[in-house]
Amino acid sequence: MYDMPEEIEVRADGPLRIITLNRPDDLNAVNHPLHVGLAKLWPQLNEDRSARAAVLTGAGRAFSAGGDFAYLNELFKDKELRALSIAHGREIVLGMVRCRIPVVAAVNGPAVGLGCSLVALSDIVYMAEKAFLADPHIQVGLVAADGGPLTWPLHTSMHLAKEYAFTSARISAERAVQMGLANHIAADPVAEALACAKRIAELPQQAVETTKRLLNLHVERAVIASLDFATTAEEASFQTDDFASIVERLSAKQKQKS
Repeated sequence: MYDMPEEIEVRADGPLRIITLNRPDDLNAVNHPLHVGLAKLWPQLNEDRSARAAVLTGAGRAFSAGGDFAYLNELFKDKELRALSIAHGREIVLGMVRCRIPVVAAVNGPAVGLGCSLVALSDIVYMAEKAFLADPHIQVGLVAADGGPLTWPLHTSMHLAKEYAFTSARISAERAVQMGLANHIAADPVAEALACAKRIAELPQQAVETTKRLLNLHVERAVIASLDFATTAEEASFQTDDFASIVERLSAKQKQKS
């Protein structure tokens, strides 16, 4: 369903659209096709007039493990790919903020990096008991431009947003609910998210979609105020010595494992 790469599966269940990040053998780590697909997904979802709500989850045991190390290495070496990726990151953020239908995240496992950002940009969040959030952008020498710290200050206190952005520490499901980064802990987050999305889909469509837009105007204003600076800063951080040395070390470690 939709014009998507194999790394993203979209299927219909009546008025629901179930979106699955589909690289289970790689913990749904983000490579170029997955990143492109996420950028192109939201306009297609908006144009699907029979869609009333969506559930976003990951295949296998992770929601998303963040950026694939090989992809990070490609971004470091290829200026044109890097510029394209930054543009797509912007499209992902704005696409989710402006998505007309509610998006319910079913966080079935670790949600790291862009995975964490997708959770932050969702409307309602169910997390598995052992799932966690983490934004390690700074840890790998990058500015977090595409979610996570971009929107965390709208969900939680500025002090907590700074703590977890600066330290890249894991945020357990329990802590995420306490902080306002998630709504519920669930033994089966996918089932709970589907039940929630179904309830929403049965409500009056215009009222649901307009209320979402009303609420997300606050998010969009905050995002627009900082997104240009954030994306420019992230592109610059791809070219730093810190990022180069970290990518080299991670790539060497990955080669040793394979």
